[in-house]
Amino acid sequence: MATVELRFSAQPEHVRTARLVAAAVARRAGVDEAVLDEVRLAVGEACSRAVGLHHSHGVEAPIRVVLTEEEKLFSIEVGDEVPGSGGGAAAVPGVRGPGPDEELDDSGEDEMGLAVISGLVDDVEVTSGASGGVIRMSWPTTPASVLP
Repeated sequence: MATVELRFSAQPEHVRTARLVAAAVARRAGVDEAVLDEVRLAVGEACSRAVGLHHSHGVEAPIRVVLTEEEKLFSIEVGDEVPGSGGGAAAVPGVRGPGPDEELDDSGEDEMGLAVISGLVDDVEVTSGASGGVIRMSWPTTPASVLP
């Protein structure tokens, strides 16, 4: 299992770098070329959401992006350090998240970003806790072809 970890200050201009790194690592991991645009867009949405949450809550900590290559799966986790930031995920079809008793973000921006991500990625999981939230997305990989 290979893992790449990226941390960046919560500035919008760093989201592009995170997208480029994610696409490069996904390509190396064996994610289908036709899906790489979806990887870029989903990571961009997740990172933009995390940057927005950090700004709106005055959090100075960096955004965490963990890219993991497993045998037949490539996953990306985008983490923020805003307590309870996974709110709204339960309202988005196809996204597993906090239960119905969780408080939703009143701006609706969280729900929109999560809806976009769930439209791009089949396997999405949103979790949150006292130390922040994580959006975990994964894609299948194809094994590298073996030359005779």
